Amino acid sequence: MPGSSVPAPDVSVILPCAGFGTRFGAPYPKELHCLAPGVTILDRSLEAVVELAKSGLHVRLVVVFGAHKLDTVRYLTRYSETFQTVFVHQDDTIQPGLEGAIRSALPLTQGPVALVLPDIVLTGSDTAGSLVAALRHTEATGWSVVAAEEHDPDTLRQMGALAVADVGGVMTVHAATDKPKDPSGFNAFWGMVVAGESEAHALPEVVGGGVDSPLTGAIAHMVEGIVNHNTLAD
Repeated sequence: MPGSSVPAPDVSVILPCAGFGTRFGAPYPKELHCLAPGVTILDRSLEAVVELAKSGLHVRLVVVFGAHKLDTVRYLTRYSETFQTVFVHQDDTIQPGLEGAIRSALPLTQGPVALVLPDIVLTGSDTAGSLVAALRHTEATGWSVVAAEEHDPDTLRQMGALAVADVGGVMTVHAATDKPKDPSGFNAFWGMVVAGESEAHALPEVVGGGVDSPLTGAIAHMVEGIVNHNTLAD
């Protein structure tokens, strides 16, 4: 039997696209909303992932979708020569929400795993290489985040909140929780998360409630800004 011509991935990226985006209120998925001619929110969200591939890494993109997201599935074919793309259907009655999407995708991942949300866009002058940098940080701690400084309590209540501080010239996460009711003590939030291969099984706990976040101790690669196009729809 001939061997497969598809190289094993160096890194996997989970892209959860199964949400209904009810707050967006448009007749098409929010990630396909155009920010500029020919450029969607999804394209901007994937810029840092494209940079992973440009760095020479073989990237497996694991797309989690629902039956209502076939337009997004078709749109992603434009990246077929950039990533090794695989799709997994999320049964929301069995594994609901973002935590369920991550659990649906994990069996298809290999190597370190990055969580990239299709409505999160990094902003600033040096964001394309941020995921490459975060991936390198996982070699030291097993976990890393791409994050932005934030002090507005209303924003922190809607995001994956972090308490970050400089430790010997390295920005380090001292506490983390998802959508805190009390955001006091937090000064940043994450836009992307990267876990080492042996730590990736705990990725659902990053967005799950009632558990200690595995992000404590992670290295934070700070960017100028992060725009959440989901909360902008409110």
